[in-house]
Amino acid sequence: MIFLREMKLPQEQLEKEYFPFTLPIWQSSSTLTFTSPVTLFVGENGSGKSTVLEALALAINMVTVGSENVNQDASLQRLKELSWSLKLSWNKKTKRGFFLRAEDFFGYVKRMNEMKEEMAEELKRVEQEYKNRSDFAKMQARAPFAGAIHDMDQRYGREGLDARSHGESFLALFQNRFVPEGLYLLDEPEVPLSPLRQLTLISMLKEMVGQDSQFIIATHSPILLAYPGATILQLSGKGIENVNYNELEHVNLTRDFLNNPASFLRHL
Repeated sequence: MIFLREMKLPQEQLEKEYFPFTLPIWQSSSTLTFTSPVTLFVGENGSGKSTVLEALALAINMVTVGSENVNQDASLQRLKELSWSLKLSWNKKTKRGFFLRAEDFFGYVKRMNEMKEEMAEELKRVEQEYKNRSDFAKMQARAPFAGAIHDMDQRYGREGLDARSHGESFLALFQNRFVPEGLYLLDEPEVPLSPLRQLTLISMLKEMVGQDSQFIIATHSPILLAYPGATILQLSGKGIENVNYNELEHVNLTRDFLNNPASFLRHL
């Protein structure tokens, strides 16, 4: 399913002489068209791929993986003017989905642990305050805190997300937060993942696309870039180009390095 069909930055906005309107990516094309369920942004650091993804998340008014509204994220305030300028065209709007940056994952795990500890402390408090009250009154007082802990255990196991490796925790979080027929914006999801786990993520993406979801992903990973049937948009000083997998510098450089690492390392 393709929910978001097009993102356009009107021509008059390109006359602004300050970041992020001065990014070179806008010079060749101020319109991005999404023609497949998976679109991959690729480019060097500073090319603007994360900027575009973050501004798009703001324009859509998405939630983060932790269920917070992305417009409340202080780190994205500098992109609000860009987000207000974007014109979006939809085949069908959806309120399902989320925006995820790799760094948000680690913050989310920390918040989940803190919340669980707080709920456990509240249960102890109830035991003390209601020790001379009826069992029914105690049960009523315990219910919201015990229910919250039970829900976390059901989602992520009794030991929590941080009991697993970063890669396993990331995939568990992603899978548990996924709902069909959603739009998902992911910024460098490969960061906590080994090559094998990246293949697992590709498998998960294929399953989710089969449930009518759309993904727009910024990545450096030659593995994720190989997703079958994905549209690959390369962002550079030349602008935005639709490219084939085998034309990507990321792919060719990685391939050449793996074939002969010594030829690269001897020059360092």
